[in-house]
Amino acid sequence: MTNRVVVVGSANTDMIVRCDHIPQPGETVLGGEFVTAAGGKGANQAVSAARLGAEVAFIARLGADIFGDKALEGYKAEGINTDAIIRDPGAPSGVALIIVDSKAENSIAVAPGANSRLSPADVEAAEALIAKADVMLLQLEIPLDTVAAAARIARRQGVQVILNPAPATTLSPELLSFVDVLTPNAGEARRLAGLPPDDPTPRAEVAQILRRHGIEVVVMTLGAEGALAAGPGGAVTVPGFEVTPVDTTGAGDGFNAGLAVALARDPDDLQRAVRYGNAVGALTATKVGAQPALPRQSAVEALLAGG
Repeated sequence: MTNRVVVVGSANTDMIVRCDHIPQPGETVLGGEFVTAAGGKGANQAVSAARLGAEVAFIARLGADIFGDKALEGYKAEGINTDAIIRDPGAPSGVALIIVDSKAENSIAVAPGANSRLSPADVEAAEALIAKADVMLLQLEIPLDTVAAAARIARRQGVQVILNPAPATTLSPELLSFVDVLTPNAGEARRLAGLPPDDPTPRAEVAQILRRHGIEVVVMTLGAEGALAAGPGGAVTVPGFEVTPVDTTGAGDGFNAGLAVALARDPDDLQRAVRYGNAVGALTATKVGAQPALPRQSAVEALLAGG
């Protein structure tokens, strides 16, 4: 059985400051630890999938700068296929400024740089690479027309499409029609369903509203509670794992990578795939940073065996 994942998405350098609390507008908070780490939702998911044993290709844009040099070196060290990563002399590499508080919650500001120049033509040029994959993993830190082009190509090539709709934004019916698995968090799910944040509609019903766009499966992430998986057979909540969170920055990316890898291995066992994703996300939250915190396959299997 093949286990090939292609990720189309963003690549950033994360600059992280740990503080007692996240500053309010106009407030200065003296922080503690400062960490610089590789990040970006696309890159995080690519690195995570590689550490979980998948054969991974990453389609992205990096600036022709020191941040891009360092990022590319890191991807190659993880065994990721970087043939479709474009170096862009006209834009800097993406940067994210992250503040993490004492409760492991975070606030993030992103300067996308070269990420905003990843184009449909870039993805189309990599169609042969996409065609070899079992699963394509997408997020929304690159232009939406590029996301749609990637999903369209994957559908044409018979590659399962997982869309992590973050950061939250309005998505076209055309894009959603190409998605096989949608993985919003609870807030993103309500927004995509056209509901206000305080709407009392049960989560399972929100997921079914989203499925009316032609999406086969909606997996709604619920943080420490786990995730709700809704498909043709109904909805079920798959519990999370009890861990002590330190930094939740990359936990969602870890979850999505784990889900993608598990579905690439066995596309017919959704609940098992969601549980695997829950384990990856939980372990990611126990360390500082995004990519530095992403666990390897052996650690995930140990958590699964113990839980």
